[in-house]
Amino acid sequence: MKLRELLNGLTILSSSADLDADIREVRYDSRAVEAGDLFVAITGAETDGHKYIPMAREKGAACVVCQTAPEDGTPYVQVADSRRALAVIGANRFDHPADELTMIGVTGTSGKTTSTYLIKSILEQKAGARVGLIGTIQNMIGDRVLHTERTTPESYELQKLLREMADAGCSHVVMEASSHALYLDRVYGIRYAVGVYTNLSRDHLDFHHTMEEYCDAKAILFDNCDVGVYNADDPWHERLLQNARCPRRFSYAVHTQADLTAKNVQLHPGSVDFDAEADTEWAQVHVDTPALFTVYNALDAMACCWNLGVPLAECADALAKSHGVKGRMEIIPTPGKSYTILNDYSHKPDALENVLQSVKGFAKGRTVVLFGCGGDRDKTKRPVMGAIAAQLADFVIVTSDNPRTEKPEAIIADILEGMKDTATPYVTIPDRVEAIHYAMDHAQPGDVIILAGKGHEDYQEINHKHYPMDERVIVAAHLNK
Repeated sequence: MKLRELLNGLTILSSSADLDADIREVRYDSRAVEAGDLFVAITGAETDGHKYIPMAREKGAACVVCQTAPEDGTPYVQVADSRRALAVIGANRFDHPADELTMIGVTGTSGKTTSTYLIKSILEQKAGARVGLIGTIQNMIGDRVLHTERTTPESYELQKLLREMADAGCSHVVMEASSHALYLDRVYGIRYAVGVYTNLSRDHLDFHHTMEEYCDAKAILFDNCDVGVYNADDPWHERLLQNARCPRRFSYAVHTQADLTAKNVQLHPGSVDFDAEADTEWAQVHVDTPALFTVYNALDAMACCWNLGVPLAECADALAKSHGVKGRMEIIPTPGKSYTILNDYSHKPDALENVLQSVKGFAKGRTVVLFGCGGDRDKTKRPVMGAIAAQLADFVIVTSDNPRTEKPEAIIADILEGMKDTATPYVTIPDRVEAIHYAMDHAQPGDVIILAGKGHEDYQEINHKHYPMDERVIVAAHLNK
């Protein structure tokens, strides 16, 4: 492809490159550059791609796109924002695949993954759609599973994935739009038919610094969608909507009046039932996931699909047939035992609180929670999660999550700061496998044991290495001893 074609739509500040040069491939990682490639120098989380322009030139890059012109004679194209340029170049390279798809974006602190799966299920069952999915657990084209490394791919990889989905016959794509992705322009240039906002609570403050900045990053989605679906029960929705440029807004709620409202909510040990009302439509809803937040996930999925033309009753029928999501209030089989084990991805304060409150609503015995906090991430949430666990659980096992480069004992000490003076009994067991064994060995009849934090993950990250750790496998192996 000609360099000129890749740069279409960009404002070029200055250039020393031959715009008619043939470009073999586009790279934003200098280590992957080969002769004839275009290297786009972007600023990453840990380093600045401009530092690696000499490496890209040595490896044969035909040209670099950058914000600061190099002084070593490397052919360059200077732009104001190389991150946005990468998104535009990606769209040009793959012939604007988003324009061929009905795009749906879901943002929020919690509930993104479950909501995207529910939306996909409704559209496939009731709209005859072939749906691509992009998210935390996996990417999917219909039923085909693709590998995923982050919640929202880098912009160039995203455009490549969207082209693959469009060519595979997808009519819709539902994707998680993380705050990082929105702020870092990974989804720049994409217009969404529907943008969905789930909620906002304390998370990623190591990156966004304040809750206001965090909310403003989420709000970017509502500047780039036709319909903005939002949770009217969430206190941050007003700030989110302050300057939102979406032409239409649609609310859902449980506790306040909204365009779509849930009433008569009934929580059961393995499911939840409620009545959904929107305009002149009404439907009884049943979802096989036992939690109050399931109601919100179901509501935002229904609101999204209703705005895409699926009647409320059809949405409800599809939800009743939908399967649970791996690592989201997932029941791990314990045949022959009188206790229940739930696996959930709740690694944030609000998610842990929601899970504990839901379990206490149906547990016949004790509510036991096993959790840790991720290393090299927001430290301020650690004592908060400790306090939540001590307040809502009957017994707490503090252990490791993904310690990364931190010492597990130091992370546990931070968590325990929030558990000072608690009357709730607890133990600390840094080794997560040993902690799970302890929970099972000391379980009492009727107990519900919540393995919180890992969810769908089948590894533990320690010092930049991933070690196999699937909690389903750990439980099964211990039962078979």
